[in-house]
Amino acid sequence: MKYLQVEKTSDNIVAITINCPDSKVNKVSSGLLKEISDVLDQIEKEEVTGVAIVSGKADNFVVGADIDELRSKTSDKEVERYIRSGHDILNRLASIRVPKVCAIHGNCLGGGLELTLVADWRIASDSTATVFGLPEVMIGLLPAAGGTHRLPRLVGLRTAMPLMLTGKNLRVKKAKRLGLVDEVVMPHGLKDVAIKRARMLAKKREKRKRKRSLVDFLLESNPIGRGIVFSQARKMVMRQTRGLYPAPLEIIDSVEYGYKKGVLKGLDKDAERFVRLVGRPETKSLMSIFFGMTALKKNPLEKKAKPVRKLAVLGAGLMGSGIAAVSTPVCETLLLKDMTLDAVARGMKEIWKGIAKQVKSGAIEKFEGEKRYGRIVPCDDYRDFRNTDIVIEAVFEDLKLKRKILGDIEANCEAGTIFASNTSSIPIKSIAQGCRRPQNVIGMHYFSPVTRMPLLEIIKTEKTADWVVATALDTGIRQGKTCIIVRDGPGFYTTRILAPLLFEGGLLLSEGAEMQDIDRAMHQFGYPVGPITLLDEVGIDVGAHVAETLSPIMEPRGITSPKDMFRMIEKGYLGRKSGMGMYRYDVPKKKGRKPVNQDVYVMLGNAPRRKFAVEEIQQRVSLMMVNEAALCLQEGIIPSPQVGDMGAILGLGFPPFRGGPFRYVDSTGTDTIVSIMEGLAEKHGVRFTPAPILVQMTKKKNSFYRD
Repeated sequence: MKYLQVEKTSDNIVAITINCPDSKVNKVSSGLLKEISDVLDQIEKEEVTGVAIVSGKADNFVVGADIDELRSKTSDKEVERYIRSGHDILNRLASIRVPKVCAIHGNCLGGGLELTLVADWRIASDSTATVFGLPEVMIGLLPAAGGTHRLPRLVGLRTAMPLMLTGKNLRVKKAKRLGLVDEVVMPHGLKDVAIKRARMLAKKREKRKRKRSLVDFLLESNPIGRGIVFSQARKMVMRQTRGLYPAPLEIIDSVEYGYKKGVLKGLDKDAERFVRLVGRPETKSLMSIFFGMTALKKNPLEKKAKPVRKLAVLGAGLMGSGIAAVSTPVCETLLLKDMTLDAVARGMKEIWKGIAKQVKSGAIEKFEGEKRYGRIVPCDDYRDFRNTDIVIEAVFEDLKLKRKILGDIEANCEAGTIFASNTSSIPIKSIAQGCRRPQNVIGMHYFSPVTRMPLLEIIKTEKTADWVVATALDTGIRQGKTCIIVRDGPGFYTTRILAPLLFEGGLLLSEGAEMQDIDRAMHQFGYPVGPITLLDEVGIDVGAHVAETLSPIMEPRGITSPKDMFRMIEKGYLGRKSGMGMYRYDVPKKKGRKPVNQDVYVMLGNAPRRKFAVEEIQQRVSLMMVNEAALCLQEGIIPSPQVGDMGAILGLGFPPFRGGPFRYVDSTGTDTIVSIMEGLAEKHGVRFTPAPILVQMTKKKNSFYRD
């Protein structure tokens, strides 16, 4: 057998080891399902007293379905057959009247978790590597191999629903507490432990203790109570997604149908639901993100990368401490420098809070957390900077300051030290101007909060050495980031395409639009944060600085920020950080909404407030970003549409279900986008002139993607 190794003990316990060939992970595929079916044929013919299932991989159990195989299906019938074959095999395994034990180490996700749900006993290794989850919703699907039916019956409806609707992972301790795991053991000798437990269960079945509270049990054990749970779940989903993502609602429908009709009928219906979701454009977009992130986790320049043993971060504020926090696992020594040791201490305190949180959640061991923290060396000068491999600067957006710091690094470090600037808009070549070693200078643009935001934008100049790019990319990947490499220029890629979106929001205000109406319209389009709120979060002073940096390439095309916004800075209206910006943060919310700073309307021309059509707001704001992204591709700032889409989604919150600016153009139609923009240009000015690349594609009837 290719996928399974099967052994039988003298007392008829069958041990099945899953070990998919030519892969670092186990995936549910047609080949694996076929071999499981063959083993079940044998088990049904022979005398068997128990079944123990383990993984032959070092760090994973089963990570879910083989998405590549799923994407290769060319018809709905093929997809449906694939799902129904999984149902048949898991149902057969569930019906075997002997104890079934799964021993789990590493990732147990999607179809892997659904496999364990048909077992009678689940053993988990006491390891930070072991996690459980049903992430299908993240790619627009539902757990179609029984997860929507078996998980709620095992751990309770109110526990299971959030796990399925968010796709979040569970660590071992919490999985045990919730009743998903029955036993936690040391990682070594899992197969022997599983066989022993199957043997014990064959002699005497253990009654599982109910983990749910009495209130939950009573609520979920009757149709009326379950109806309340389903109603609350739908309200939550609609509040968070506005119905733009179909998978969460299908998951709720699946669970409810299964409780009404039974598991077998629920599974039968799930095959139809799965086929329906696979064909949705939202699912195709979300799958493209999954594959894009997977592709960007690999370093094509790996052989040119140099090891990073000693890393320094300059600036211990919010950004600097965040960069340091994600860097502690990837180096042996981490220098954290600021003007004073008190400032460094504040940054180290925040880093320790994050480490303690990881330890508490089970993400890392206590010893590992202490080891990471112990790598940090506080500095208020450059005495310890010799032999530093890479220095990441995270100070204020001030060109003179950044140039001075670069000079200090070149004076205190060796010729092989990389200098990386965490700037959001200042061209890297401007920072490197006049320095001794411009080939060592690169941009590493992190997004706040660094510990949670997945994107790292790496900016290379014409002079940046290949080994420097390779090392920065390797460092970013090891920090857990999805990295995109872009060409240098004002605003690079992400800031450059974000600025026109924010400017257009400001222009709508100056024309009389209400702040809440603009934010609400873009929420409905799919953005997690509206442009007016985002401007407050970024900081109006930061926005003004970005506008100044981008003006040489924006103003000739008619793209400007409302000039009167500088009066807001003079008044101290800087956004959330000052307590007042577009909105007011110094007073309580009214009906859950931030009060508007009415002074802003006066400052921005004092136009009478009026209603704009939702579609007009959405088109004007979103297409400014989309058009700028197309120009960045045309100019070579980004190397491909995929890089552009990943940067916009992971860094700026472009609606994931739309797939990014380039997939959005493809799905809408280039001719439609160009037509809309030409109409907006006629009405509102040259800033809406469609990028030449879009016009050319319309004439040639091309698209950005071929899939």
